[in-house]
Amino acid sequence: MAHIFHILAILTSAIWGTTFISSKLLLQEGLSPAAIMILRFVLAYVLMLPFVRGKWFCRSLKDELLMVLLGISGGSLYFLLENTALVYTQASNVAIIIAATPLLTMLTVNLLDRGKGASKRLYGYSLMSLAGVALVILNGNFVLKLNPIGDLLTFGAVVTWVIYSIIIAKVQERYSSWMITRKIFFYGVVTLLPYFLIEPWDVTWEMISRPMVWGNIAYLGVLASLGCYMTWNIVIKRLGAVDATNYLYINPIVAMITANLLLGERITPLAIAGTALILVGVYLAERKK
Repeated sequence: MAHIFHILAILTSAIWGTTFISSKLLLQEGLSPAAIMILRFVLAYVLMLPFVRGKWFCRSLKDELLMVLLGISGGSLYFLLENTALVYTQASNVAIIIAATPLLTMLTVNLLDRGKGASKRLYGYSLMSLAGVALVILNGNFVLKLNPIGDLLTFGAVVTWVIYSIIIAKVQERYSSWMITRKIFFYGVVTLLPYFLIEPWDVTWEMISRPMVWGNIAYLGVLASLGCYMTWNIVIKRLGAVDATNYLYINPIVAMITANLLLGERITPLAIAGTALILVGVYLAERKK
């Protein structure tokens, strides 16, 4: 039965690996990163409302504040940091630093709870996958330009996702994945709204009515947000933060393949070698049990 959750983790990471194309197309249509995040989360939240039964709020103020923190770390702040980083540094820098999320999650869990920490062997497999990610993302172009601002913003995004993974593992002991996911969308939107005091909302109905726009918003909102956040939260509950985040290494493989199929981007032998490293590293890490 446990293998079902491993399959869910793979499928979720694979879908998230395709989302950069949808986001890229929406950016080309004139939508800002913040607008894209708001639209996808609002759509996901609205679709959940008809199925709400019973509790709207948590049992305590402390738990409600934890939900707010989940909405920030897994939603508003994460997307703002990651997307703003792209203004200052190369996409390859951002992707490689983001790919360090599983490794940092292992380190954090080890510090917080040594009983659930990762073994030295697992760290080795994680580093193997991370090396593969570097080859896939660079795709034969070994030109990394360090930019302190952009790279620090990206590292901040990694930290927020690690916080999200740790907190959600705790609150799932008391609340369902359905309720947690709904709260994440709600507080993700609410905490991002002040951003539009700085950058005014400029999305028009004419923009949303374009098939390219509403089609990609629907994909991001229904599948990549509602579907994937639900499955990912379930996966973390069943597998734990360390094992679940290990599957995020698959993300750049799918991104590379979809970019090749839909955008015509070239796949080099080094990228193929990187893919092999990622798959072997993930397989060995999960086989440890």
